[in-house]
Amino acid sequence: MHTQCNPEQLEFQGLGTRKVVADFSGGRITSDAGGLFLREVERGTGILRRFAECFVDYRHPLQIEHSVPELIAQRVYAIALGYEDINDHDELRRDALLATLVGKSDLTGADRVRERDRGCPLAGKSTLNRLELAPAETESTHRYHKIVCQPEAVDRFFVDTFLDAYPKPQKRVILDFDATDDPLHGEQEDRFFHGYYGCYCYLPLYVFCDEHLLCARLRPSNMDAAKGSLEELERIVGQIRERWLDVQIIVRGDSGFARDDLMTLCEDNGVDFIFGLARNNRLVRKIAKQLKRAKKRFWMTGRAARCYRDFKYRTLKSWSRTRRVVGKAEQLSKGENPRFVVTSLSKEEFAAQALYEDLYCARGDMENRIKEQQLGLFADRTSSAIFSANQLRLWFSSVAYVLLSELRRVGLKGTELARAQCSTIRTKLLKVGAHVSLSVRRIWLRCASGYPYQGIFATILANLQAHYLPLRV
Repeated sequence: MHTQCNPEQLEFQGLGTRKVVADFSGGRITSDAGGLFLREVERGTGILRRFAECFVDYRHPLQIEHSVPELIAQRVYAIALGYEDINDHDELRRDALLATLVGKSDLTGADRVRERDRGCPLAGKSTLNRLELAPAETESTHRYHKIVCQPEAVDRFFVDTFLDAYPKPQKRVILDFDATDDPLHGEQEDRFFHGYYGCYCYLPLYVFCDEHLLCARLRPSNMDAAKGSLEELERIVGQIRERWLDVQIIVRGDSGFARDDLMTLCEDNGVDFIFGLARNNRLVRKIAKQLKRAKKRFWMTGRAARCYRDFKYRTLKSWSRTRRVVGKAEQLSKGENPRFVVTSLSKEEFAAQALYEDLYCARGDMENRIKEQQLGLFADRTSSAIFSANQLRLWFSSVAYVLLSELRRVGLKGTELARAQCSTIRTKLLKVGAHVSLSVRRIWLRCASGYPYQGIFATILANLQAHYLPLRV
C-alpha cells in the first residue's frame, strides 16, 4: 500500500482492519514536558538570569518585545531540550511550554505588535541570529546588532556559578585542564589544519572541577595545547580565593600542560599540581629496575603488573628547578608501558601508587564531561563564519550543560539516574509527551499515562523543591 501524504492527513500501514492515520491537529501538545525541571533549577539558582547579565542591550526600550533574559533562556533551554539549530526556532516560537520556561506572560502570542507574529510568543530565528552574530566590539550605533556579549563577565559567571553551588567553602578543589578538537567543515574565521587530529578544527580549552564547568575557551588550532592556560589558571585561582581563602587547589592535566611556566606559577602561588610527563630515555632509565620487576611478575601471573618509583627529576634545559616525578613501570601482554607524572604534592600527602592511580587517573572523567557537551549539547556546532559567534555558541552550550549538571547534582540525587549523562537525562526525563491546557489561573500539563519513569519524575521535583526552598525564603 502506498503511503498517502498531504498536509491534512498521514496514512501509515494499517493494523488488521483498522487504518493508522495521523495529523497535526492535536492542538497544544509538547514533547518536552520535563523541561519544567530546568525551570525549577533556574528559579532556584538564577543561572540564566545571571548569564543574561553578561550582555549589554543597546536596543530602545519601547521597541523591545523579547528581553535579553528571554532570548538567552529561549536559546539555552532549546539546546538542553535537543534543538541545536537556530532554524528550529521558527517552529519552536509557537511552543507554549517553551514560552512557559522562558517566562512569557502571553503564552499564545495573541498580544504581539505585528500581525504576522500573532500566535508566536517567542522570538524567531532572525532575532536569535542577530544576538549570536554581534561582535564583542559592537557599538550602540550599529544598525542590526545591538545586544553585545561581555567575555570577561562570562568568564566570571562560570566560576561564580561553581562557587555558589556550595553553601560552605570546600577544603580542596581539583581543577582539570584539557584541550580537545572541534572539527570544522567550512571556511570559518581562524580555521587551521591540525596535524595530530588530521583535520581543520578549533582547539577549545576546558576547565572542570568535578562536574562543574569553569571555563570553555574557543581557540584556533595553530597553537600549543597549553596556550592560554597560564592566564586562565591565574584568573580562576584568584576568583576562587576571593571567597575561599584557605582552600587547597590542585591543578591536573595531561603531559601537554607540563610546562615550566605553568608549574612555576603554581609553586609561586601556593597551588599544587599533577601533570602527565612525556616519557624519554632518561626517564625510562630511571625505572629500569621496576620495569624488570613488573615483567617478572607478569610472566609469573599472566596478568598486567605495575611497579612505581618516586624520584627527583629536572630536564636538561626547559625546567627552572628540580621536581618530584612518579614513574609507573607497567608490563602488559602487548609489552612495556612506562608512564610518568610530575607533581608538587609531597610523599606525605600522596604515596606514589595512590598519587598515580587515585589522583591522576581520575582526570579521565573530565573527558566524559567534554563528550557530554560536544555530543549531547552541540558544543561542536561552530559553523558560523565569525569566530566570536562560534565562541558564543560554545558558551550557550556550556550554560545548557551547567543547567543540566545542576539538575543532575540536586534533582537526580539518590535516584537510579544520579550519574546519567546529559543525553540520557534528556531522553528519559525531559522528552515527555503532554497536552498543554491554558486557562486564566492554570497552565495544566497532562503527561502521557504510559510514561515509564513517573516515580522518578515525582522524586526529582521533590528533591529540587526541598533543596531550593530555603534559598528562596
